[in-house]
Amino acid sequence: MLDLSIADSIGLAFFLGVWVLYRFVNEHGLGRLRSLSVLMNEHRMGWMRSMSTRDSRIADASIMSSLQNGAAFFASTSLILLGGAAASMRATDDVLKVFGDLPFGLTVTRGTWELKVLGLALLFGYSFFKFAWAYRLFIYAAILLGATPGPESPDAEAREKASKRAGFMTIDAGLHFAKGLRSFYFAFAYVGWFVSPYVLMTTTAAIFIIVMRRQFFSAARASLTHEPS
Repeated sequence: MLDLSIADSIGLAFFLGVWVLYRFVNEHGLGRLRSLSVLMNEHRMGWMRSMSTRDSRIADASIMSSLQNGAAFFASTSLILLGGAAASMRATDDVLKVFGDLPFGLTVTRGTWELKVLGLALLFGYSFFKFAWAYRLFIYAAILLGATPGPESPDAEAREKASKRAGFMTIDAGLHFAKGLRSFYFAFAYVGWFVSPYVLMTTTAAIFIIVMRRQFFSAARASLTHEPS
């Protein structure tokens, strides 16, 4: 039986609203200000253009392999965290006893606890599917990289189209990888709900500020927009 309080409902709505807001701002920018992720997409395309002019693509294949390994690592981590969330669901009785013995006046019902754990499991399940799909897309990108004609090919137009296909595939893979990371970031904020909805709103706002700063006001972004002297 779910008996969410008004504060819990507001906290959950705030969490979801901030998630959607960050996704929109990250992908569409703040006015003319583009995010770090969007700026990196241009360099992904530049990488593929440079790749198409090289005879030897060992370095390119090595970079692609590193990207695949990163996605695979986070996918496996998501599964471990998902298992931990499932174990927490089974320990509901023990958790309720612990909360009942705490002197802080925290009241947690079975339905509320299970809903919170289910939400956490959904976050890690979402991240797993995003990282797993990013891993597969990086494999596709590696295939497209290998299928790109070399600089000795007389058909420059075909080479350019092939490099663009590989570039767009890496962009799509990077997009899904970023969505998986976003789920990890906001999972930290979501944990605040296990304390109270007010902590949830506080941690959500804190995570939002952190990720916004990294995307729009970080040194990493500045390194992409500053012209070398």
